[in-house]
Amino acid sequence: MAHYGSKELAQSFRTVRKNTLEAARDIPQDKYDFRPTPDCRSVEKLLAHIALSYRFQHQIHAVEKRSSMVGFDFPAIMSELEAKEAEPRTKSQVITMLEDETWPTFLDGVSDEFLAETVSFPPEFSQPPKSRLEMILSVKEHEMHHRGQVMLAQRMLGIVPHLTREREARMAQTRETEAS
Repeated sequence: MAHYGSKELAQSFRTVRKNTLEAARDIPQDKYDFRPTPDCRSVEKLLAHIALSYRFQHQIHAVEKRSSMVGFDFPAIMSELEAKEAEPRTKSQVITMLEDETWPTFLDGVSDEFLAETVSFPPEFSQPPKSRLEMILSVKEHEMHHRGQVMLAQRMLGIVPHLTREREARMAQTRETEAS
C-alpha cells in the first residue's frame, strides 16, 4: 500500500477545495443570498462557513499543538467563527477566503509522527482519544458535506455542477470514441 502522509493529505485537501472554488465561481453574485429554505444558510454564508471552518482544527493542531482537549475554550472559538461567518461578503471576497492556503500549507509541513499522535478528550465527552490524522481529516469531510449542500443549491438555481458537467463530457467523449 502506498504511503499516505502530509503531502498526500495536503494535496487531497487542495483537490476538495478546488472543487468548492469551482462551485463558488459558478454561482452568480446575485444568487449568493439564495437560501434553499428560510432556516438554511445562504450560499454566501455556507461558502464563508466552509472557508472558515478549518480554523478550529488549525487552532488545536498548529497554534496550540494540543495533546488534550481538556481546558480548550470551545465556546470562544465557536463564537469567533460564528461572528466571522456572519460578516457580509461579496462573491469576490468569499472566493478570496476560499483561496487561502494556510491550512494546506500547514498540512504540507507536518510529520508522520505528528499525524500519529493522539489527542485526548475530557471525560464528559465520553470519547476515546483520536489521532491527529483522524481529526485533521474531519476538515476535508466537513467541507465535502457542505459542498454537497452548495451543489444542491446550484441545482435549485438551475446550474449543473461542474463535476457533473465534466462527467457528462467524458461519457459523451467515450460514446463518440466507441461509435467511431
